[in-house]
Amino acid sequence: MQTYFKYLRPDFIKIAFLLMLFLGTSSVTFAQKSRQQLEKEKKENLEKMAELQGILKQTANQKRVSLGQLRAIKQQISTQQRKIDLINDDLSLMDSELKELEKAKAELDTDLAKLRKEYGDMIYNASKRNNSLNELMFLFSSPNFNQFLIRYKYLKQYTDVRQKQVAEMKKVQDMMIAKTTSITNKKKDQQSALTARLAESKNLEGLQQEQNKVVTELSGREKELRDELAEVRKANKQLENSLTRIIQKEIEERRERARAAAREKAARERAERDRLAREAAAEKARNKDKDESTVAKAEPEPKPEPTKPAKETVNEEGMNEEEVSLASTFAANRGKLPWPAPGFISDGFGTKEVMKNVYQENQGIDIQTSAGVAVKTVYDGVVMDVTNLGVMRNVVFVQHGDFYTVYAKLKSVNVRPGQKLKARDSIGTVATGEDGVSEVNFQIWKNTNKLNPELWLRPR
Repeated sequence: MQTYFKYLRPDFIKIAFLLMLFLGTSSVTFAQKSRQQLEKEKKENLEKMAELQGILKQTANQKRVSLGQLRAIKQQISTQQRKIDLINDDLSLMDSELKELEKAKAELDTDLAKLRKEYGDMIYNASKRNNSLNELMFLFSSPNFNQFLIRYKYLKQYTDVRQKQVAEMKKVQDMMIAKTTSITNKKKDQQSALTARLAESKNLEGLQQEQNKVVTELSGREKELRDELAEVRKANKQLENSLTRIIQKEIEERRERARAAAREKAARERAERDRLAREAAAEKARNKDKDESTVAKAEPEPKPEPTKPAKETVNEEGMNEEEVSLASTFAANRGKLPWPAPGFISDGFGTKEVMKNVYQENQGIDIQTSAGVAVKTVYDGVVMDVTNLGVMRNVVFVQHGDFYTVYAKLKSVNVRPGQKLKARDSIGTVATGEDGVSEVNFQIWKNTNKLNPELWLRPR
C-alpha cells in the first residue's frame, strides 16, 4: 500500500509549481513598471527634441550668431544628454531584466530535472509493481466492497498524478523555450542600444563643438553684446517702472476703496443707531399719549426709509469679492498654470552669467518658440495696460486680483486695457528678432514682488 501513497501527493507539486510561476512573473511585473516609466520618459524626450528641432530651423540659416542661438544650442545639448542618459537607464534595466530571465531559466531547469526524476521514479516503481502484483488481483483481493472502492480510487489517483506530471513537464519546457527566446531578444536589444548610444554620443560631441564655436565668435563681439544687454536692462527697467506705477496706483485705489467702504459702514451703523433711537422715542411718546388717543387725533406713523441697494463689499486690502476669489484660485494653481507659448525656457529667472564676465538679469523667463506662435494668457484676468518698450517690443499686463502676469516681446497685440480674459485666450503673437530667434518674456508679480514663473508653470 505504501507504494501507492508515495505518488498520491499532487498538491505539493501543484503548490510548488504555482509558487515558481508567481516568483517568475512578479519580478517581471516589477521590472515592467520601470520599463513603462522609462518608455514614457523616452517618448517625452523625443517629442521635446522634435519640438526643439522645429524651433531651431529658424536660426539655422542666420550668418550672425547671437545669445539666443547659444541658448538654443545649450538646450539642444541638454536634451541630447538626456537622451543618452535614458539609453544608459535602458541598458541598466535590460541588464536587470536579463539577469531575471537567466535566473528564471535556471530555476526552470532545476524544476524540470526534479519533475523528470519524480516521473522516472514513478514509472520505475509502477514497472516493479506490475511485475509483482497485477492491478486486477490487487483490486479483487480486497476483503470487502469498501476496501475495493478505496483501492480503485488509489489506482485512479495514481494515474491522474502521472498525467499531471507529464502536463507540468510540458508547461515547464514551454516556459524554458519562451525564456530562452526572451534572453536572445534582450541581448539583441542591448546591442542595438549600445550602437544607438555611440551614435548619440557622437551627435553630442558635434553639438558641443558647435557651442564652443558660437562662444568663441560671441567672445569676439563682447563690447557689442554688452551694449545689447545694456539695452535689454534699460527696457527691463522701463517695464519694471511701468508695472510698478500701475500696481501702486491699483494698490492706492484699493486702499481708497477700503477707506470708502469703512466710511460707508460707519455711516450705515450711525444711521441704524439713529433709526433705533427715533423708533424708541416714538414708542415712548405713543405710550405717554395712549390715554389721550380717544380725544386727540393720532399722528400718522413715519414712513419707513427706502432701503438703499447694498454696495459691493471689499476686504481690508480694498479688493472686491471677485478679485479676492481670483487671487485665491490663481495662488492655488502654483505649478499648474499652462505655458503662454510652446517651446523651452531659454533664459531663466534672476541674474546669471551668459558668457565669461557677461551677466544678464531676467525679471521673468524667456520662452523660445516658433515664429508667429500665438501667446496666450495663463489665467482668467483683466488687461491692465498695453504698451511698447523698445527691445521688449509690445507688452501686455494682466491683473489676477493682487497677482499680475506680464507678456513681453510681442509682435502684435489683440487685446485692450479693461478687457476681461479667460485662461488660454490669445493676447497676441510672438516677435522674431533680427537673429531669427522668436521668444516671449513672461513674468509673474505678487503686488510689487517679482516671482519665478518657472515654479508656477506646469512641468513639461
